[in-house]
Amino acid sequence: MCGGKGTRLESDREKPLYPIDGIAMVDRVVTALAQSRIDAIYAAVSPNAPETRDHLSASDEPVTTISTAGDGYVADLLAVLDRPAVTTPILTVAADLPLLDAAVVEQVLTVYDDRGHAGSLTVCVPETCKRRLGTSVDSRLDTATSPDELVPTGINVVDATADDSTAESMTYVTDDPRLAINVNRREDARLATERIRRSTDR
Repeated sequence: MCGGKGTRLESDREKPLYPIDGIAMVDRVVTALAQSRIDAIYAAVSPNAPETRDHLSASDEPVTTISTAGDGYVADLLAVLDRPAVTTPILTVAADLPLLDAAVVEQVLTVYDDRGHAGSLTVCVPETCKRRLGTSVDSRLDTATSPDELVPTGINVVDATADDSTAESMTYVTDDPRLAINVNRREDARLATERIRRSTDR
């Protein structure tokens, strides 16, 4: 999902193209997906990010762009699901997860497999985890079943058609920093860059 405006980053660059340690966030996400067992990669683009669409169209990775109106996550997701070539379950990933790698993708898919593909899966981190890491918190999961406030990570498995409101929903909670750091603000970008540099220095 890479059709958002990304105004909170206060950058002239479109959010998906914002570089983390010299590499556009969307490229980091696409690489993680390409190195996983995902069958096909679709990028939901919008008029909010025309340069991102052009960038992905020229990518060496096997990415198919799908144009959406850019009216928000739910509306754009429904536009993707409306495509005949797209069948559920699908893994949806926000373009602002620059620490994502193939191992994390496989971890989420394995959790979904272990739970028997029984509906959709929302991946969350505890708000306390994000606070501890120093990253921003911009939304919370509406739930009364957890003693801790949960924050959606931006990666989910969706198993429902555009007009299906009866599908079950599951939640997977993790404190993995690779899923806890969404880059919405400059400080988030700094934290992500530091972690990437530390990991490559080992």
